[in-house]
Amino acid sequence: MTEQNKKLTIRPARENETGLVLDFIKRLAEYEKCADEVYADEATLHHSLFVEKSAEVVFAEVEGEVIGFALFFHNFSTFMGRKGLYLEDLFILPEKRGHGYGKQMLRYLARLAVERHCGRMEWICLDWNQPALRVYHSIGAIPMDEWTVQRLDENALKHLAEHE
Repeated sequence: MTEQNKKLTIRPARENETGLVLDFIKRLAEYEKCADEVYADEATLHHSLFVEKSAEVVFAEVEGEVIGFALFFHNFSTFMGRKGLYLEDLFILPEKRGHGYGKQMLRYLARLAVERHCGRMEWICLDWNQPALRVYHSIGAIPMDEWTVQRLDENALKHLAEHE
């Protein structure tokens, strides 16, 4: 059976799969050339995902093999007055790319967003990730050229919180 004919199954991560979630996060970080920026550990992830339920993870499987993951959560649009689905990460194993699995995961998340009455789905993408940008363009995603992501890292956040 060719890769194109193999059926993709998308399912929520199970509580006992926190290590697998962390493994995929590390693989994504390697791909994005920032492996040294992963500070998450299994205990922190378990608490965030399965106790606080701050985010959700789904796995993509082909014939019982996990080949990708997506981590997402809900944000809120004040202009729309509704929640949205924010896709933090989507990663397909390099050897499984090019078969439409990423697009199928995006479709799954879009359906979930519609079921949950979200007004939109958003994510960011590295400028150099042309394969991903081509997929996003093909599904109708619109780049937000007029917006720039701003971030306070943990140290800057603490500094701002503690000083006038």
